Amino acid sequence: MKTLILKNKCQTNATLLSNEFIDNYMINANGEFVKVYLFLLRHLDDPCSSLTISKIADCLKNTESDVLRAFRYWESEGLLLLEKDEEGKIIGIELQKTAPFVSVSSAEKQTPKTSSGSPYISADASSAFSSHTAPASKAIPLDSFKAQKELKSLFFIAEQYLGKTLSRTDMDAITYFYDTLHMSSDLIEYLIESCAENNHKSIHYIQKVALSWADNGIETVAQAKEQALSYHKNCYTVLNAFGIKGRGPALSELSYIKKWTEDFGFSLDIIQEACRRTITATHQPSFEYTDSILSKWKKENVKHLKDILSLDENYLKKKSAQKEVVRKTKPVTKNLNNFERRSYDMDSLEEKLLNSN
Repeated sequence: MKTLILKNKCQTNATLLSNEFIDNYMINANGEFVKVYLFLLRHLDDPCSSLTISKIADCLKNTESDVLRAFRYWESEGLLLLEKDEEGKIIGIELQKTAPFVSVSSAEKQTPKTSSGSPYISADASSAFSSHTAPASKAIPLDSFKAQKELKSLFFIAEQYLGKTLSRTDMDAITYFYDTLHMSSDLIEYLIESCAENNHKSIHYIQKVALSWADNGIETVAQAKEQALSYHKNCYTVLNAFGIKGRGPALSELSYIKKWTEDFGFSLDIIQEACRRTITATHQPSFEYTDSILSKWKKENVKHLKDILSLDENYLKKKSAQKEVVRKTKPVTKNLNNFERRSYDMDSLEEKLLNSN
């Protein structure tokens, strides 16, 4: 086979990309991250360039969070140096020279290993959460160079989001997401980012979200974002119905919302009606009381709001018939002045609640 001869007739107005980057850095990076890096190279030392994170995101048809993730990835690879102000906002980016890449064999010799035989990982990492597993075909051996490189990058990025040095427990959890749940590095990064942005920086909380994603078959960032939209809509609707502002749901509250929407399969308008009746009856938010209402409606096979109205009508007819029987059989008690005394029964409170609808 003849050797191909390549000739360069490209225009001089070009962006210079090192062979080191193409041969060693590009092949392991997410495609969106590569696009961001190339975009930065294109505008390097361009006197007419006035870049912002928003502009980069618009040009590349990405979100600002995607651009920031790319920045952090290349910073962890040593190709970017991010300059930040006192508030932690990025005000400058300095591109670094691509360093000579370390071969797999030399990397394995230089990287300290734990008793499990794998660097960065404790011996208990893979067994700490052994109740959940994913298809083995997606697994990347932990002792592979790619796995070690991706985990090292994830640890660095996690520290930026969580604002602390990772403990052994933190690293074990991230390793579990990667090795046992077989989540991609992009998905793990988005997991940590989304939790941190909602002020949930506990590894225990992040772990619960990861397990939930695994149970629901979420394998890509796109799927996670789609679920997040539904999650935020459901949570906002319930909290707003209760008049709760300025915070997200607690774990116990989230479990109720998941039960009502997924296990019971109720639409948001039915859940809102149950929340409204809870406030009317108790004068305060109560997930337990709302759950009792919805559990009853589930047993009554409620599917639509009109089903609730039918239940209300039947209830009122039944109560009215019972009161009529009591009125006919119960003698009227009079006081000394021959005035009828008022009598109450506990069911009247429930009737008032239904009649207020």
